[in-house]
Amino acid sequence: MASIEIQVPDIGDFDEVTVIELMVKVGDTVKADQSLLTVESDKASMEIPSSHAGVVKEIKVKLGDKVKQGSFVLTLEGEGVAAAAPAAAPAPAPTPAAAAQAAAPAATPAAVSVPNVPAARMDSAQPAPVSVANPAAAATPMAAVAALPAHNPTTAPLGLPHASPSVRKFARELGVPLNELKGSGLKGRITDADVQAFTRAVMGGTAQTQAAAAQFKAGGGDGAAGAGLGLIPWPKVDFAKFGPVERKELGRIQKISGANLLRNAIMIPSVTNHDDCDITDLEAFRVSTNLETEKSAKSGNSASAVKVTMLAFLIKACVSALKKFPQFNSSLDGDALVYKQYYHIGFAADTPNGLMVPVLKDADKKGIFQISQEMGELAKKAREGKLSPAEMSGASFTISSLGGIGGRYFTPIINAPEVAILGVCKSQMEPVWDATLNGGAFVPRLMLPLSLTWDHRVIDGAAAARFNVYLGQILGDFRRVLL
Repeated sequence: MASIEIQVPDIGDFDEVTVIELMVKVGDTVKADQSLLTVESDKASMEIPSSHAGVVKEIKVKLGDKVKQGSFVLTLEGEGVAAAAPAAAPAPAPTPAAAAQAAAPAATPAAVSVPNVPAARMDSAQPAPVSVANPAAAATPMAAVAALPAHNPTTAPLGLPHASPSVRKFARELGVPLNELKGSGLKGRITDADVQAFTRAVMGGTAQTQAAAAQFKAGGGDGAAGAGLGLIPWPKVDFAKFGPVERKELGRIQKISGANLLRNAIMIPSVTNHDDCDITDLEAFRVSTNLETEKSAKSGNSASAVKVTMLAFLIKACVSALKKFPQFNSSLDGDALVYKQYYHIGFAADTPNGLMVPVLKDADKKGIFQISQEMGELAKKAREGKLSPAEMSGASFTISSLGGIGGRYFTPIINAPEVAILGVCKSQMEPVWDATLNGGAFVPRLMLPLSLTWDHRVIDGAAAARFNVYLGQILGDFRRVLL
């Protein structure tokens, strides 16, 4: 059998492409036109087929290598050249007539064994006619190839997935192992929808990656958290030996949000800016508005019985800030930034079952009363566990408020794929220096602590500081919303 060097064919206008899949291994028998490896450029991926049938003898490339047209990728023990007779039955010595016939420029058709090779490859597959002493022996390798199942393009060789470069990048960003997905696209290719569905299943607790399952098992059920990051395993402790304990399983929402928060905290390079804003006048306006609403409701006007909260003003102020700084209302999609033309604001709701984030849609098109009313309805659904998936999806920016509880500052975790989140704590009266009063004096002002966490891949510190300052100016004088 002759060795055949397989090279990269014409791949178009690309100088170099990257090897991202090896579909065969040494010892595999391949057929002509069967895919051997997949290469990827910055625009597309393509499969490199075999120009000959044969057995893989040596692979010259590895994952990540750069190749171009003419690059030597692997060696085949080819069946394009007829096999010699077995050693146990050597051919008889040729007669002078036979030798003369072998030296002739052409042989008769009966003296040549021609494998089933397309006409376009006949020259490279058969450089010279060869006399065959044992036709049965020559046919054996080809019979073995013919016995192989036909190449099925819907099944990824060696279990490797078929997916476009954009899908592969999307999966890498979410940490989704493509070899654990079943493609629903053309010829079994994995699509964005497949990656998203797998992510939702993992977050919903209905699926688990093989790596996570192995780590969880290795950790005895506590999870070998961090093993994939090179960290030491999670400590396994028998707490009962130190005193009485009670074990309670995490709730469904805690499991879902926990996995989501862990991914976001690890994958997003986040930074938090802390600031204070003066809401003295805004709080006075809110209180007077609610007093008027209460009087109107007592007089029989039930349509006006909506209590306005500070969070409603915050949502409206954030919409104004998002319009001025549109990068805060965007999302990363691969190497592109998607600027959203809608303003759906998520707000964290504390429920008996755990933290939930309802989403107020089209906040830019609604007034303070409508925002307050819809927030109340969504928060009630959240407490009752009746929020639909549509009412918890689509947010472009999120506010996490601890104003009704307390605290000073905190670092909220960004809700991917958003790029920023605003944390709000309880407002309190503070002495603030006012230089305009009789040469300067301290005056009591109601100050609201703000904590803005942002994705440093999209936003820089200067933009974050400007966002906080502008948001504080709006809350300090709400008339700015009209500008």
